[in-house]
Amino acid sequence: MPRQTLADLLARNDRHVESLPADYFAEVQESQHPHVVSLCCADSRVSQEGMWDVHEPGWLFTPSNIGNLAWDDTDADVVDGNLLYPIRHTDTRMVVVVGHTGCGAVTAAYDAATTGEYPEAPGIRRRVEPLVPVVERGLSGAVDRDQPRSAVVDDLVEHNVCEQVAFLAESEEVPTEATVFGFVYDLHGHYGGPAGRAYLVSVDGRTDTAILEDWADERTDHLLAEA
Repeated sequence: MPRQTLADLLARNDRHVESLPADYFAEVQESQHPHVVSLCCADSRVSQEGMWDVHEPGWLFTPSNIGNLAWDDTDADVVDGNLLYPIRHTDTRMVVVVGHTGCGAVTAAYDAATTGEYPEAPGIRRRVEPLVPVVERGLSGAVDRDQPRSAVVDDLVEHNVCEQVAFLAESEEVPTEATVFGFVYDLHGHYGGPAGRAYLVSVDGRTDTAILEDWADERTDHLLAEA
């Protein structure tokens, strides 16, 4: 199986190379100035370039980690370096945090918060632990606990995105001229729309309807019905 998977991987790269025009990297070979840095949850079902329909190099900077954690996993006062790098060094001033429905990291944090059971692998536990207080705050007020488990987790995903956005908006490490947006990528139709739609849930830590509508302009299909 590994041999066949490697063959598939190399064949996919061959097709990638064959699809590129000769000047594909010409404008970004020496430097990069991406328009957006998008911090997304690491998940095989969630393609950052795919969800934003990005086909050109240099437009989108794409750090990922499980749970889309915006602060360093060992220090809640420090912005994650993978996210901070383009803000500080490539003049990127639009920041996006993307969670997704059915998130395994949020599910693990929910289990830890409600049962005390953490993932056994130390490296995974280290990533889940910072999410547990976020989940606990969500369960204490913002999220209706009397729903099916999957709906609770998906609401906690949204709550987590909003907390990460608020953290970045308030951080002294992020320039005041930067704007931070929070989205939930819906794989399961949780919000009633088609699978694959990204829903705007926060702007610079603000979640009120007027702010979201103002930024979304006429694209109200990307707003939550209950926002």
